Amino acid sequence: MYIMQNIMQKNEIIISIIFILISIILFFIPNKYEKRIDNTSIRCKGVILSIDNTDIHQQGLIKVGTQEVKLKILSGKFKGKIFSATNQLMGYLDRDKIFEVGDEVLVVLSLNSKGEVVFVHPQDIYRLDLEWKLFLSFLFIIIFFGGWTGTRALISFIFTALVLWKILIPLALDGINPLLIALVVVCILTTSIIFLVAGLNKKAIVALIGSLLGIIITCLLAIYTTYQAKIHGAVMPFSEPLLYAGFGYLNLTAIYIGSIFLAASGAVMDIAMDISASMSEVLLRRPDISRIQLAWSGVRVGRAVLGTMVTTLLLAYCGGYISLLMFFMAQGIPVGNMFNLVYVAAEVIKTLSGSFGLVLTAPFTAFIGAWILKP
Repeated sequence: MYIMQNIMQKNEIIISIIFILISIILFFIPNKYEKRIDNTSIRCKGVILSIDNTDIHQQGLIKVGTQEVKLKILSGKFKGKIFSATNQLMGYLDRDKIFEVGDEVLVVLSLNSKGEVVFVHPQDIYRLDLEWKLFLSFLFIIIFFGGWTGTRALISFIFTALVLWKILIPLALDGINPLLIALVVVCILTTSIIFLVAGLNKKAIVALIGSLLGIIITCLLAIYTTYQAKIHGAVMPFSEPLLYAGFGYLNLTAIYIGSIFLAASGAVMDIAMDISASMSEVLLRRPDISRIQLAWSGVRVGRAVLGTMVTTLLLAYCGGYISLLMFFMAQGIPVGNMFNLVYVAAEVIKTLSGSFGLVLTAPFTAFIGAWILKP
């Protein structure tokens, strides 16, 4: 037993090192869209020293006009320099910002051919420091409480983020079938994450097969319901501006369908791993248990997990549209009209398609586990 555990630990270390190396390679792989970044501008951190709100006017709920500011650069080659700048208010609550003295801001400095500053734009509040603190705190917590398993989960987290940013998004922007790309990427990520976290063993194989079956069911159902309901992918935020930005060839509906099973894949992996791990533990304690009994043990575990997991999907999807639901309720729009609206229907299809695949993952994993785990 000790020898087997030692071998498994060595395999886990080897797999983790492999994924770390792959993540490093992915991080440094360039893509052609990074060349679109304006190299004639410098982005740096600054602090507001003084403000002048004389030209700001209140118009109902919004403010318009200009805010004159004086700021000091805190990073980069112009660190310590003081500039005057104008903050233009466009009348949008979600985009406009009114700075106060002491605010740290993201500053864009436009340079001429001689490297001199010709324009200063205080773009927004500087949030990167806070985001880094949150991320580093997350690293500490997951490693401190999760130990070696938490470290492997962290590696899978970073690997997933890099795959999405470096592979999925660039290929989708290239116009390659986004549905096919999303399915392939999800399958690769599912395989990678499960083996990285659970190791190379029967438990991981059971969770993998159950997850893939659930993802495929979600994909097929998402394709059918999306086209039956005639949902256009433009319901996704920033999708229409993307077309006008020179990407009119993109199939937004296929991207929307891909986003459905991409979003549901995490929950599907979760329930498949829960059931597989539980069945492995049951078999360890009761090696004489029959396949039928083992399968029903997995089904009962799946039933217990599903109660909260399906609700988790509902809350995750609806949370982003809470203001939309509030608007409909405030306007007294009938429930039937509300659910028939394309934006709400898109979320209903996303939630139910993901939940459908999630529910079916449980019996798939239970019966596959009984066949594979039981010698």
